[in-house]
Amino acid sequence: MKTVFDKSTRDELISRINTLNENSKAGWGTMNVYQGLKHCTLWDEWVQSNKTNKQVFVGRLFGKMALKKVLKDDAPLARNTPTLEEFKIKETNGDIASEKRKWIALLNEYDHFSNPGFIHTFFGKMTREQVGQMAYKHADHHLRQFSA
Repeated sequence: MKTVFDKSTRDELISRINTLNENSKAGWGTMNVYQGLKHCTLWDEWVQSNKTNKQVFVGRLFGKMALKKVLKDDAPLARNTPTLEEFKIKETNGDIASEKRKWIALLNEYDHFSNPGFIHTFFGKMTREQVGQMAYKHADHHLRQFSA
């Protein structure tokens, strides 16, 4: 399974990010390309930060089972997968080139990932391997959303 901890996988994602521009349209969902880029930079910042997250109650009930289902194979994430409120981007206009640079820099930072205690607010505590696979699937999901 692909992981952001593999340089060739990161290079492939970066190449796809570089195809995005102000004319990129979403194939599903409500985000425009700026919102999609900003969402992805915030998500990768969250995963890489050492911020302490708490798993929500419903996640304690179903999180591990859902994570296992998501990571069982190479299938992409389902369209219109729910997102955490803090990753919903309200502003519709921004600097696309700047967000692309930020996201690329964050992807490259996975080469030095050091957040072994990461707790996803729904899935719960994740192993390094799970983080790498989920980070890839998340990036791939949004790049597919914009046909990249």
